[in-house]
Amino acid sequence: MAKTISSGVVHQLPPDLKKALSSDAKALAALEDITPLARNEWICWVEFVKRLETRAEHVQRVPKELKEGKRRPCCWLGCTHRTDKSISPSAQWALGKQKK
Repeated sequence: MAKTISSGVVHQLPPDLKKALSSDAKALAALEDITPLARNEWICWVEFVKRLETRAEHVQRVPKELKEGKRRPCCWLGCTHRTDKSISPSAQWALGKQKK
């Protein structure tokens, strides 16, 4: 029987990230040790990118960085998909810069 892996508050764990975490017991333990909101940030950080190559890099980095003790992705604006809070002014500014 496969072990259930916790997801985030908005995002569900995608298959590629689930596979990467399932094959690394320390990374999986680190994921389970963080809050659902922090898990959500990691998942969104993987899913937010547009290029498949970048996504693959993020999927590889998540287990590594969790094992290093990082609780959230570095330099991440945060999940823009959450409906329980508004997007911060700094995130709005950065997202506006991306669209140009």
